[in-house]
Amino acid sequence: MREIVLDTETTGLDPAAGHRIVEIACLELVHCVPTGQHFQRYLNPDRDMPAEAEAVHG
Repeated sequence: MREIVLDTETTGLDPAAGHRIVEIACLELVHCVPTGQHFQRYLNPDRDMPAEAEAVHG
């Protein structure tokens, strides 16, 4: 079975408060084993990173 694991990092959890995605990453698994195929990008959130969010993901 093929699966894609997706992870995001954000400036916070409330889009209504202006929080934005800052990183997206994906990893492919086949039968629960990483295949080596991956994707990772940083995004410019067009806002400062709150200290609380930076403490979570650096």
